[in-house]
Amino acid sequence: MKFAIKTLLAALLVVFLNSCKDKDDDYKAIEEFLEIKDFVWKGLNEYYYWQEDVNDLADNRFSSDEDYTNYLKKYNGPEELFDELLYPGDRFSWIVEDYEVLENALNGITQSNGMEFGLSYINSGVSNKIIGFVRYVLPNSDAASKNIKRGDVFYAVNDVELTVDNYRELLFSDASTYTLSFASVSDGSIAPNGVSISLTKEVDFQENPIHVHKVLSIGGKKIGYLLYNGFTEAYDNELTGVFMDFKTQAVDELVLDFRYNPGGRVKSAVHLASLATGQFSGSVFAKKKYNSKINDDNLNYYFNNESVQLNMNKVYVITSSETASASELVINGLKPYIEVIQVGDSTVGKNVASATIKDWIDSKGTVNPKHKWAMQPIILKISNSEGFADFEKGLVPDIEIKETIGALGILGDPQEPLLSKVLEHMGVLSGIAKPKGNLIEAQEVSSSKIFWETINGSLIDAPVGELSEDTLLPYLIN
Repeated sequence: MKFAIKTLLAALLVVFLNSCKDKDDDYKAIEEFLEIKDFVWKGLNEYYYWQEDVNDLADNRFSSDEDYTNYLKKYNGPEELFDELLYPGDRFSWIVEDYEVLENALNGITQSNGMEFGLSYINSGVSNKIIGFVRYVLPNSDAASKNIKRGDVFYAVNDVELTVDNYRELLFSDASTYTLSFASVSDGSIAPNGVSISLTKEVDFQENPIHVHKVLSIGGKKIGYLLYNGFTEAYDNELTGVFMDFKTQAVDELVLDFRYNPGGRVKSAVHLASLATGQFSGSVFAKKKYNSKINDDNLNYYFNNESVQLNMNKVYVITSSETASASELVINGLKPYIEVIQVGDSTVGKNVASATIKDWIDSKGTVNPKHKWAMQPIILKISNSEGFADFEKGLVPDIEIKETIGALGILGDPQEPLLSKVLEHMGVLSGIAKPKGNLIEAQEVSSSKIFWETINGSLIDAPVGELSEDTLLPYLIN
């Protein structure tokens, strides 16, 4: 028995209210509470990629309205129900209480002080203490004005030392301001250096994902380098401009640095891949697979015919343990067509896509005004043109190298360790110094990017039942 999202609401409320008639619950609160859980079940039943593999999402799961209502009543809230309905192997679906925050984040707009950082164990397995290290600083941000730079290390927030138990509370709370205590790294050891800096998060801060782009002239070659930190559609035109510069300067090699890129819009991923090539316009870039309920006339993504085409037959891609989703799609999608040399660390392993599902109440896409909950469930699996999608454990690099705290280098500089390794493989490394010393390898705990991976979903402004390629723009996430 399949239920439409709103048709049973009245019946559900009658059953629920009768069971609660001796309680003092407010009617409006009860109505909203039940509506949200009803929305969760119906949305997952309709769109979830693993719907047929979850018994409680089966179309014939409930024998009556009362049976369905009693099932919903078992759960304390939408999150609990949502989590219970997820397929055991699903690492990426999630739910949010306010879709407006989500929509801003999808466009790269968040509350940020501009310091992007990683968190690492000091001595994994020996202590629960961790440290933070600055990966990069966003221009025109509070962190930029405080002279914080890549490679800086901090060990405490508001005079409280960071541990695996408190870092979320200290670094990702609603507090707009916090003070960091910094340390120095020398010969593999870390020591406080007496520097403390207060940082304030700016509301609605927008990050430009094109962080560094340049052409390096080394060893008789021109090398186009792009550090790209998120597939954000709002910057697609600017991305075209970067590739125009590469084309104008007639680059011989192309390096795509995705080490801090957790994903983004598929559309932007196809755009970048098409700019880098061009000789495959109209060919299948990737294939998608939904659950059996979703009918999509177009199950393929195709290379675009872009105004700028580099026509590369080889590309170097720098990756890390945070490289995910649309970044992995570019790597996997290009491999059947050109040589892709991956340098760095194994990627996240996200071969699926999610989409934002809101509580639409009519065929016009009107969102239920009683709440702002939205879901970001996995709705499809994506493979390359050859059907390969089996990289749940990540895409393994051809040349393995990891960042080390204390020797991060300058992003885009030939002496930066990961880029240096790429240049060495190209055969143009002559005369470039390599970092020395007993350095600390980053043992990832979390990062500003990883924490916000639950914001890298997609926005669908279309009601349930009106799914199409025009309205469904899936994000590949972390």
